[in-house]
Amino acid sequence: MKYNQLGSSDLNVSEICLGTMTFGEQNTEEEAHAQLDMAADYGVNFIDTAEMYPVAPRAETQGRTESYVGSWLKNQQRDKWIVATKITGPSRGFEWIRGGPRITKAHIETAIEDSLARLQTDYVDLYQIHWPDRYVPMFGSTSYDIHQAHEAIAIEEQLQALAGLVDTGKVRYIGLSNETPWGVSEFSRCAKVLGLPHIVSIQNAYHLMNRTFEAGLAEVCAHEKVGLLAYSPLAFGHLTGKYVDDPQAKGRVTQFPQFTQRYSKTNVAEAVQAYTQIARDAGLSPAQMALAFVRSRWFTASTIIGATTLEQLKENLESTDVVLTEEVLAQIEQVHQKYPNPAP
Repeated sequence: MKYNQLGSSDLNVSEICLGTMTFGEQNTEEEAHAQLDMAADYGVNFIDTAEMYPVAPRAETQGRTESYVGSWLKNQQRDKWIVATKITGPSRGFEWIRGGPRITKAHIETAIEDSLARLQTDYVDLYQIHWPDRYVPMFGSTSYDIHQAHEAIAIEEQLQALAGLVDTGKVRYIGLSNETPWGVSEFSRCAKVLGLPHIVSIQNAYHLMNRTFEAGLAEVCAHEKVGLLAYSPLAFGHLTGKYVDDPQAKGRVTQFPQFTQRYSKTNVAEAVQAYTQIARDAGLSPAQMALAFVRSRWFTASTIIGATTLEQLKENLESTDVVLTEEVLAQIEQVHQKYPNPAP
């Protein structure tokens, strides 16, 4: 397992991060612990969770994922693990979270205390804003609609509140998620002007069918020393090829169709078929090729993987042994030119 410096922090994170949003919905506590044990055996030192998890979000299960991670973490040597979690933003409802989540000082302080209690630790290494307090297009929406803009908590205020958590030792570093180039730039600018903690990471979707990060975000993150934590590298299982073989295969797409709108767009099926064929012609599993591609990008600090079975997890973890040839990379680029970003 290779380890990368996360942005401008002193965190050295494994190139594979274990995502946990299946814990508590698709996976039991025992299954969650088995996944964590396997990840540890392969050299993973980085766990990502969120107060909102598991997915699909429900009031009855909210916070269960952190609790499952916490019941495992309490029996580990804490300083050997880099633990990341996220505070829920507004714009998606979830009224059961603090009566309607916002990124205010009071909400931040309540959220971190609740997360620490569930995680059974007195600090997290990386605390991320799950999505902006302000309106931005996300989760399949790509065009900014000024008419959806709403009053938002000032970025300066958000940073000052997060700085308080860093000062008290409850949080080591801060990061963003589902952010835009403007958002990263503004958080960085405010941190410099006000002498507040700098963001070190951004957790955004990045995979073969969504390479939009490569434009504005890659540039700003390079200048501001912000590392990408790439989520959905397998595009909700599409890039494993299993839905090519069986459109009704068991997975998030068939279990939670309400979250798959970005994968029902024009040219998604054609792109999946093309990428699957490239992998199989090269003697690779489609999943391992997709993960190896994300891992090979210069801006990727860590690739977040998720699984519901140990068999899937093993295949994903072993993708670190795969190095894509120039021929395969050229074939991938040809498909990308033909079907650019069909699932942003």
